[in-house]
Amino acid sequence: MSNVISIQTKRGKVILKIEEEATQREIITELEKKMPELKSLYKEDSTPILVIGRMFKNREIEEIKNVIQDILEVEVQFDSPKLGLHEIKKSFSRDIATSETRFHRGSLRSGQKIEFEGSLVILGDVNAGAEVLAGENIVVLGILRGMAHAGAQGNKEAIIAAASIESPQIRIANIVKEIEKSEFEEQIKICAYVDENGEVVLE
Repeated sequence: MSNVISIQTKRGKVILKIEEEATQREIITELEKKMPELKSLYKEDSTPILVIGRMFKNREIEEIKNVIQDILEVEVQFDSPKLGLHEIKKSFSRDIATSETRFHRGSLRSGQKIEFEGSLVILGDVNAGAEVLAGENIVVLGILRGMAHAGAQGNKEAIIAAASIESPQIRIANIVKEIEKSEFEEQIKICAYVDENGEVVLE
């Protein structure tokens, strides 16, 4: 992919705009090539660098920081969206067959909320009134009765899986699925995903 990174200055910051579809390897390779250009902007300046344009995981952020800060003593900031429906500016599709995963031991009671930028595995039930938000997949080994939001940074490839999905509402990326009680009373639903029509499907 060409033009993976573009460099611009704006409002006292140097901005690195990353192409949304670029892989981490492409980003690091291009960044290493562009470091002489970036360094030339810092002869007598400590202007912070703002990285925008793509969602990053913690390990990807650290890798990019290391490449820049090995050459420049400069603050590196990332404009990464928070988790949640109202934080999603644009949905996207990115394979997440492998992802950073957090395990939570025990059930979630009403009023409890847990969120993680990668995938979440709940070793128990998610009861009504509890919330689970994940940047990637959500897997509940028990019954899902609370609200689950997978792909909560906008990724429509995320899935929700549980021993039984019995929530009145689930969300994947920016798509909300209201579930009628009759749907899970007729047949156990164990997986939710976004189909080719852009709708959340329960199976």
